[in-house]
Order: sequence, then C-alpha cells, then structure tokens
Amino acid sequence: MKVYEKIGLAVPKIMLPVNIDMEKWAVVACDQFTSEKDYWENVDNIVGDNASTLRLILPEVYLEESDKNERIKKINKTMQEYLDKGVLKEEFEGFVYVERTMKNGKIRKGLIVALDLEKYDYHKGAKSLVRATEKTVEERIPPRVAMRENALIELPHIMVLVQDLPIKEHGELLYDFELMMGGGHIKGYKVIKTDEIAQRFEELITSDGFLYAMGDGNHSLAAAKACYEKNPNELNRYALVEIVNIHDDAIEFEAIHRVVFDAPTDLIEKIKGDGDEIELVRNGEKEKIRIKDMGSNLAVGNLQILLDQIPNLKIDYVHGEESVKKLVIGNNIGFILPVMTKDQLFPTVAQDGALPRKTFSMGEAEEKRYYLEARRIRP
Repeated sequence: MKVYEKIGLAVPKIMLPVNIDMEKWAVVACDQFTSEKDYWENVDNIVGDNASTLRLILPEVYLEESDKNERIKKINKTMQEYLDKGVLKEEFEGFVYVERTMKNGKIRKGLIVALDLEKYDYHKGAKSLVRATEKTVEERIPPRVAMRENALIELPHIMVLVQDLPIKEHGELLYDFELMMGGGHIKGYKVIKTDEIAQRFEELITSDGFLYAMGDGNHSLAAAKACYEKNPNELNRYALVEIVNIHDDAIEFEAIHRVVFDAPTDLIEKIKGDGDEIELVRNGEKEKIRIKDMGSNLAVGNLQILLDQIPNLKIDYVHGEESVKKLVIGNNIGFILPVMTKDQLFPTVAQDGALPRKTFSMGEAEEKRYYLEARRIRP
C-alpha cells in the first residue's frame, strides 16, 4: 500500500461488488433516519434477497434493540459469505473519484482514500492534521467499536472536508446508477495517478498543521481509531473515507434540529432567556422563543448546553424540518435551529477547536454518503 506520510493518506485496495444490482447494493449511511424505522423497513423491502450493503451495516435505529449483538454477528457472517462467494472483490489499488448528482441537480465531487488514523485526534484543542469539527461524545464510540472490531471489511460513510479537491484527470468508469430512496445519481471513476493529488494536498496544510476537517461520520472515525489502538496493524491504521471540497457548490450546510421525546412540562421555562431566537414545534404549532445565552457563539451551542443540563432527556438529532414535524406528537417538542455558514468552519475549528455537538450537517439525510466501495481491514 502506497503511503503519503506527510498528508496522512494511503492508496487503498478498493473492493467493489461484482455482477449485482447496484441500486439494491448501495444504501444510505447508518446514522440517518434514526427515529424512522419505516424508512429502513422500506429499504429492506427494496433489497429483498439481493446482495446489499444493508446486510453489512447496522442502522442506528436498531442500536437499542435487544438483538443488537445477534445482528452484529450476522453482519460479520454475511461479510465472510460475500467474500467467499465473490460478491465483493479487490479490483485495484487507487483512489476513486466520485460524482454524486443531488436531487437539486448539483454534482458533488469526492475522492475515496484511506486516511491515517494516527493523524486524527478528536479531543478539543487538538492540533492534528485531521480534526473533529464537533464535540465527540465518548459513549457513542463503543457501539461502533462493537461493529468494527471483528469486521473483515469496512464500508465508508465518513466524509472529510478540505479547502480544495485537485482532480484534473481520472481513469475508467467503475459504476454509474441511480441511488434508491431519493438519493440521486452516482458515478465513480478509477484514479491510479495519485502523486499529483498528494502534492496539492501538501500545499493545503496550514501553518499549524491543519488539513482535514471532519464533515460526516466523526464517531465512526473515532471508533476506527479505537479499534486501531486495540489492534495496531497496517490494515487497521487507515480508514476509508470520502474527501470533499468544502467550497464545492453542491456542499450545503444544513442545521441539525432537536426533538425531545416526552418532554417535561417545565422544559421551555428552563431554557427561556434573552439570547438567541429559535423556533419551537409543539402541539402541531410553530412559535419563536429566545433562549438563555450560555457563552456559545452559535444558537445550537447554547441550546445544547441547556439541554445537557437537564437530566434524563431523550433527544434525537434530526435532519430536515419535515422529519421534526413528523416526530412531534404527544408531549414531544421540536427545536428548529439556524444553519452555520461554510466559511465559518475551518477558521472556527482552527481557533476554538471542536464546535458543539451536532452543529451542522452537510445536506439533508438523503444526500448523505451511500455505502458502496469497501476495503479489507482484517487479513
């Protein structure tokens, strides 16, 4: 495996599915639609008995189910079956250039690479090459470690941001198809000339050693790092990710809203103040309220601090206002939050460290990365 040590990248051996229905193969990131089982049931109906990444991941909507461990064992068994039957094969050593056509018609460009976990530190104040953009919640890491630690392969839904994506040429077309459930269209191309790309990435490193900012999947990358620290070897040292240019026109930051389930009757009074204005959804109605200023520069930061101070709240982090409205029934309360602008991200992370938990999302749920390529992480 060719390694570019200075920029923390390696050239992975890419595995792709062979002779299967690609639309049924690719499914959206496991950390989407986390309170909407009907979405994942629809995906299951679409997939049926076909080979699919659905059988290789654990959607987080099922993380609290009593059969979670059995599901993980079945996933690991299916990985072995797909390898034994040739459903997945190592096709080439290189990067993959991806063009994802979104539902608004814009094309998001990305590059699949292997990222060095030794260059990543999610702790606040870290000056590593790869930095978390939001607070990492330690208790969210173990369930993801349980998924990865005995897995034979990895499939990436992690997206990492850079200030430029230097793709001037690419090779043959690898795949070209429609994604299920409103995910748009995707094309992938082989990239084996990697030196020029690596050189351009070197030029993007800032004076304090910052190159990559986490976009999506920070907790999954943290879990990959934990697995590497438990079992340090060359395969485990890297994680497959998609790198995207933060300035790409197709990259749109979306707010991540909050839904509090079975909210206590005094919740609103506890958070009201004279600070940021946010929207509240309850009893089928929307209203605007001001919340207390807790010292954050962002409304989402102040709200999260306030909610974290109230014990035993069950909170979901939701993409899209329609999903919030769908979940706000009975005593549930939704909070609609403003979005952070793209040009605030790199300077803020460089100066202040990680932002508050679940500050932003790159696009809506259907626009997240779909599982497609794979890489072996165990001999």
